Amino acid sequence: MSNIGSYEERVKDFSWKTAEEELGYKEGEVINIGWHCTDRICKMGKAQKTALIWEGHGGEEKRYTFDDIRKATNTIGHYLKSIGIKSEDRVCLFMDKVPELYLGFLGVLKIGAIAQPLFSAFGDESLFVRLENAQTKAIITQRKHVGKVRKLLERTPFLEHIIIIDHDGLKPLKEREKAFDLEKAEWIDEFEIFPTKAESPSVLHYTSGTTGLPKGVKHVHYSIISQYLTAKWVLDLQDDDIYWCTADPGWVTGTSYGIIGAWSNGVTQCVLDAGFSADSWYKFIQKNKVTMWYSAPTAIRSLMKAGEELVKQYDLSSLRHLASVGEPLNAEAVIWSQRVFGKPFYDTYWQTETGSMMICNYPGMKVKPGSMGKVFPGVTGAVIDEKTFEPITEPNKPGLIGFRPGWPAMMRAYWNNEEIYKKKFANGWYLPGDKSTVDADGYYWFVGRDDDVINTAGHLVSPFEVESALLEHPAVAESAVVSKPDEVNMEVVKAFVTLKPGFEPDEDLELEIMNFIRKKLSPLAMPQEIEYLEKLPKTRSGKIMRRMLRAQEWGQDIGDTSTLDDE
Repeated sequence: MSNIGSYEERVKDFSWKTAEEELGYKEGEVINIGWHCTDRICKMGKAQKTALIWEGHGGEEKRYTFDDIRKATNTIGHYLKSIGIKSEDRVCLFMDKVPELYLGFLGVLKIGAIAQPLFSAFGDESLFVRLENAQTKAIITQRKHVGKVRKLLERTPFLEHIIIIDHDGLKPLKEREKAFDLEKAEWIDEFEIFPTKAESPSVLHYTSGTTGLPKGVKHVHYSIISQYLTAKWVLDLQDDDIYWCTADPGWVTGTSYGIIGAWSNGVTQCVLDAGFSADSWYKFIQKNKVTMWYSAPTAIRSLMKAGEELVKQYDLSSLRHLASVGEPLNAEAVIWSQRVFGKPFYDTYWQTETGSMMICNYPGMKVKPGSMGKVFPGVTGAVIDEKTFEPITEPNKPGLIGFRPGWPAMMRAYWNNEEIYKKKFANGWYLPGDKSTVDADGYYWFVGRDDDVINTAGHLVSPFEVESALLEHPAVAESAVVSKPDEVNMEVVKAFVTLKPGFEPDEDLELEIMNFIRKKLSPLAMPQEIEYLEKLPKTRSGKIMRRMLRAQEWGQDIGDTSTLDDE
């Protein structure tokens, strides 16, 4: 029997108080995500239950019980307080998927500070703009990544502490650096958490927009109400599950459902900190007897590419329920998974700003391959007319996805950017920036983005950020960045550039520019193709017509060109 039971019944009698009661929270009381995911679970009699099974490169394995993670998060919190970190200070977590990333996240929240998880493959420039915007006070990182932080010292006087979790003691620590070894530290059993309330800030996740710098999405401790219940009802997390969320906590899925959703439900989860390969993933599922698997369409398409014969080499019979997130899940992937795993991937739709799942497919409910599913109980959703901002009642007519504000995990602000935050709302609706249709049965069908943001492998890349970085390369005079279709990633970054006098287009220069972006921003932002042009298409007012370039890549009509400067 699934946790949600009948979707229709849940919608009919829904109240968020269901989650509040199950989490033991009453309005106005202290609510702290760190405490609810560790101490509370231990008080429920699950102290010795396995909380985390971690596997690193080369098969190294570590296991932690809920009592272990309770003490470890206490220890991290105690250390941060001892160096002067206070409530609402921003603490950046800049690590690979090592245990300290997961435990550090909750340790930061236990002292009322704000966790700022960042993808460890970010280059120094991507790291800088996010640290500067947040005025981050401390960063927890590894030896392999500290070089990027050191490059930024002159530009980050606000960054007081650089904490290295695996410092070997062989090389001297540099300015502002501290060594902290969780395994060698004296673990703290009793620790008084900071008395955060529902609206106390908890997490700052950064997301890319069409223009301007990445935006810091501020969430609060009350978000656990949504994250707990959606994990229970959509992912169907049950007490004896072995759960695997493949997302990196540098992205919102990796925190909302790779930390909070699982551990607030007292469920064992496993983490694989190794590069992707179909072999290693199947081996990991077989070895750990994974029962619930939450992954991304890009990974699923890569598994499809590896072929069905490979699947037969492994015993994947432990799998009970599969779900997907990050970008549209194409119908072919759902049908393929039904054929090879004996069960479909259930698509879920949400984003950094919503904090938790919004439109989903539910256990026991019919899956329509290619559909995002139906709106989560307690969330009011609609397809909105782009001109009137009123709900469209006609089935299958495209419009903007809209949600009525008020669900617990909704972002409370863009950090220091009230103006852009207000633009996300119209006529009482929150607008995620995606287009959809809804059919006569209430199922939503993704149509596309309402802006130029590039969704590559489920991660949003800002064309503006890549263009700005390209202009810093000595050979590049002008740049325009758009998406182009890709079989595995759905879309990837393509750059159009004009060169400065004295530079000639060739393959060596293309590779040099690509690597320049990879190091400065991230592998995700790196253009997969660079096309050299004599001049970029512009309007008479000098605005680059990216729309034309994108249409060209996607084989679409380039539309009105009456404003094009033909000189």
